[in-house]
Amino acid sequence: MSVASLRRAARESVAGLPREFWWLWTSTLVNRLGAFVATFMTLYLTLERGYSASFVGLVVALHGLGGVVSSLVAGVLTDRLGRRPTLMVAQASTAFSVALLGFMEHPAAIAAVALLVGMTSNASRPAVQAMMADIVRPEDRVRAFALNYWAINLGFAVSSTAAGFIAEYSYLAGFLGEAALTLVCAVLVYLKLPESRPERTAAEKASAEPETGLGTVLRDGRFMGVVGLSFLISLIFMQGSFGLPLAMGEAGFSTADYGLVIAVNGVLIVVLQIPVTRFIEHRDPQKLLVISALLAGYGFGLTAFGGSVWSLALTVCVWTLAEIVNSPTQMGLVARLSSTHGRGRYQGMYTLSWAVASLIAPLMAGFAIEHFGAAWLWGSTAVLGTMAAGGYWLLMRGLPQGEAGPVGATVEANVNAVVEVVVEVAAPARAADPLAPVAPVAPAA
Repeated sequence: MSVASLRRAARESVAGLPREFWWLWTSTLVNRLGAFVATFMTLYLTLERGYSASFVGLVVALHGLGGVVSSLVAGVLTDRLGRRPTLMVAQASTAFSVALLGFMEHPAAIAAVALLVGMTSNASRPAVQAMMADIVRPEDRVRAFALNYWAINLGFAVSSTAAGFIAEYSYLAGFLGEAALTLVCAVLVYLKLPESRPERTAAEKASAEPETGLGTVLRDGRFMGVVGLSFLISLIFMQGSFGLPLAMGEAGFSTADYGLVIAVNGVLIVVLQIPVTRFIEHRDPQKLLVISALLAGYGFGLTAFGGSVWSLALTVCVWTLAEIVNSPTQMGLVARLSSTHGRGRYQGMYTLSWAVASLIAPLMAGFAIEHFGAAWLWGSTAVLGTMAAGGYWLLMRGLPQGEAGPVGATVEANVNAVVEVVVEVAAPARAADPLAPVAPVAPAA
């Protein structure tokens, strides 16, 4: 491909997205560049503090429980207080709690602050996703969510490498570094992002239409179906972090072998997310979700036949492709089915599916491998993938392409993208990103 073609592809990938999106994208990238706690929590507690595996498991579970608790609360606050204040409070609180965790020494204090970190770090997700749906046109949302997901993975890949060197010097430096970068995100939100929550029109205020509450979301059958399917897909994808290292350890592989295999996931997302999204952007979401569910389930299922590092790396290629397709497509569907004035609650419920899966996936992996063997775990992922594919096919039958949500079509913010804005915002990231947009890829955790 010629240089001119690459430039044209890059412009098409980033053009048409508003200035506010790129500042939000930058905030996400900076946030993921500072990811330290989620990556090194286990090593910190075992190697640095000398705690037992059972205590470490409790702390990690409490961290995940915090995310479960905050998902719905943050969703409600996103609608009531607004996206901007919720995001600022969540990020400032995360910075404080992460820094505090680095100084905790008593086991009870560590456990309590880990719960707080889980709550605060997960609280920003409904606000980010709702704001993105507010400011990006419906036809551009899949691309926007893909760019955001790409940025998360790019930031995580860089931070994981850097954090390894930082941890050798000082774990406390890692905690304080994450706190500082998270505080930078809060400052960016304060300075560059206006409130995007749609205001009710006079006609809407005069109508008898009730305000969207959590009960409204729970009664939305089609959306709750998406939440359930998201939970199944999450259980599958999270086995890359829980089931795969356990199974490889049981089979005699080293931690270095696992690091090499799982690195394939991050590299492929960084390399393929943008071109694959360009290919799928305007294709039938029903088919994309069905195919991605099957690729995820059977990609992990093939792990049962992986007898070498390279064969396992090939299975990672299969389910990573599913991840690249599924994530932006599903998030676009969530935004499409959410009501205009209830996006925070809808996004909070969607985030809850991932948070609950993060609690169950480790238990699922440990129980299956210990009592039945790894082959049963990988067989169960194939079953879950098949169930999810069937669910997506049934759920999206008869869903019009232009349907905007449970309350009908909504009026989206009319914002025009300017290529110069993209250049301005992307300039600091150019050294790391040859495509020059501003983007990063839980979290999720």
